[in-house]
Amino acid sequence: MTETRSGQRDAYQLILDAIDTGIYRPGDRLVESELAERFGVSRTPIREALQRLETQSMLTRDGRSLIVAALDHSQLAELYVVRTELEGLAARLAARHATAEEVRVLRTMVEDDRALLDDPAALARANRRFHKQIHLASHNRYLVQQLDLVHRFMALLATTSLAVEGRGRTALAEHDRIVSAIEAGDGDAAYEALKHHISTAFETRLKAVAAASEAGSDRGAV
Repeated sequence: MTETRSGQRDAYQLILDAIDTGIYRPGDRLVESELAERFGVSRTPIREALQRLETQSMLTRDGRSLIVAALDHSQLAELYVVRTELEGLAARLAARHATAEEVRVLRTMVEDDRALLDDPAALARANRRFHKQIHLASHNRYLVQQLDLVHRFMALLATTSLAVEGRGRTALAEHDRIVSAIEAGDGDAAYEALKHHISTAFETRLKAVAAASEAGSDRGAV
């Protein structure tokens, strides 16, 4: 029984990680036999993991097939509202509770990530690590759990806003201001800096989506 539960957890996490890292993207079809072969897991825990992910709305039905879900405009807006408030709270709590070592790690991340400005995919991974470090520095396990859930759904976005020209450099400047506020122990400033960071990312994403949609319309009109 323990081995079965362990296999279920492993299969679930393996598929979730594959979605999070872009191996499977919104609209991709997930086939039980292919997943079992890829991950070296039997089909039963794969099947149970797929059912769990469907229940959590990470996967959706396309006929008889399961595909990675995509977020529509309303879902995206709702997700960012929640993310903005929770991330801001995490920064506020980090300013109060982060250890000196945790603050130094955040500062090092900002400095090291400057080398990734020409690699949006690597910068996006570094960005996730940076935000996760702030979550952990809040020292509030319940907040961390909720932010893990929010970031799980962020994996359903097909692209990163950091791929937009100039956004990476701006984002790192915003990270710098967030860390400076946490270093100063200024919870209000950290809260506002992180909320501004997420709001700007959302605005950048909306502009990119609108531009892509307009480009598609133009091609169709030719």
